[in-house]
Amino acid sequence: MDPEKADVRPEWAPLTVDLDQPSVARVWDFYLGGSHNFQVDRAFAREAMAQMPDAPVIARENRAFLRRAVRFLAEQGITQFIDIGSGIPTVGNVHEVARATQPGARVVYVDSDPVAVTHSRALLQDDPGTLVLEADLRNPGEILGADGASRLIDFSQPVAVLLIAVLHFIPDADDPSGIIARISSRLAPGSHLVIVHASADTNAHHAAANLYQRTSNPFTMRTHDEIRALFDGFDLLPPGLVAPTAWRPDPQSDGNPPLRTPGYAGVGRLQ
Repeated sequence: MDPEKADVRPEWAPLTVDLDQPSVARVWDFYLGGSHNFQVDRAFAREAMAQMPDAPVIARENRAFLRRAVRFLAEQGITQFIDIGSGIPTVGNVHEVARATQPGARVVYVDSDPVAVTHSRALLQDDPGTLVLEADLRNPGEILGADGASRLIDFSQPVAVLLIAVLHFIPDADDPSGIIARISSRLAPGSHLVIVHASADTNAHHAAANLYQRTSNPFTMRTHDEIRALFDGFDLLPPGLVAPTAWRPDPQSDGNPPLRTPGYAGVGRLQ
């Protein structure tokens, strides 16, 4: 059987996974060179890349920003992280980066994709400092409640909440600002919010965004001002809300063009 025409369900794929429906998490995994994706995801990704050839580069740049932000926060003394929309595990996961500076760092990974959750749990089942939740960002109470992150996270102490390339899958009708407000209401002063968000300020994402209307997670792109408003109640740390490649780039990097990724990234500190 041609592997590009049909998939045999692998052991790591839950029976609830629809092999005929592309998944945002599995498409992202393909962009990053991962193997936990299906033919339908690869076909969708290639179609998206025909409209946006830099999609794999964008995925890598977002991951690089995530690692820099986590390292920075760990250096500031943050030892608790909640990664919502964490996706399928890849090299340089949050707990690995944070523990390079804070060996006792605790991390909660949250995703609504069953493949991401299953693979994460298999990878981390022997790590008591991590917790993997199957939950949706649109239900923050489920994520933060007694049966969720509270099993591992002490909300009386600062926490970093990571929303990397996930908020543009939350439509205005689901009130992303309200979701963040509900999350921040549980956080102690000194907590941090980390966001990467696709932007409507350039045309680079528009054609690919139209393709995502076919998935269960269509894009809602926002302007710089709209993304900045998501940090309400948080003080944006320097250099502010900028392209991911422009946020505290590693000194040894060769410096990608600052607008290579058509979106914005920022880190805010709760007042």
